[in-house]
Amino acid sequence: MKIIFINVILNLFQDLNIKETRCRNKFGMTRGITSGFTLIELLVAIGIIGILASFLLANFVGVRQRARDGVRKSDLRQIQSALELYRSDKGGYPTSGSSSGNFPTVCGSQFDDGASTPAIYMKKIPCDPSGGTAIYTYIPSNPNSDNTLYASYSLVACLENKNDSQKDAVNVSPCDGTNNFSYTLTNP
Repeated sequence: MKIIFINVILNLFQDLNIKETRCRNKFGMTRGITSGFTLIELLVAIGIIGILASFLLANFVGVRQRARDGVRKSDLRQIQSALELYRSDKGGYPTSGSSSGNFPTVCGSQFDDGASTPAIYMKKIPCDPSGGTAIYTYIPSNPNSDNTLYASYSLVACLENKNDSQKDAVNVSPCDGTNNFSYTLTNP
């Protein structure tokens, strides 16, 4: 078994065209030295591998940002569907706030009509996929005479990808336009 392994290794060295040279040391003894890669060759190879790895890593970060932005857009469409159900039942869109019957401002909250046996429009308001402090913003507008229902609204999410084709031309608060860019849905 040992002999077979040694023969395989020797054949590999011959296939790689590694040459053995003889060298005399200061005592007159000869020994075999195999030629190999120089330090420069190794550094060049490591440098090329590093450059390729950095390109792949940069591309991977962009893919993750686009994926989170896709989730944000999908979440806004789900919230939009819940708001449309509310409008069909109540005749308008809710106010924003934490009290029952309003559109909740905290992710993970339930969106219902505030009745004693509430009609649930969304079991849980989705949270931003970044897991940070980013939130989805609901902005009601055009209130009725007693300010209880609204005729229109805007939903805003902050996107990470500055090259997104669906981002707003002008950033809407809370997005700053430097690190994140607004994406707005309005009532249909």
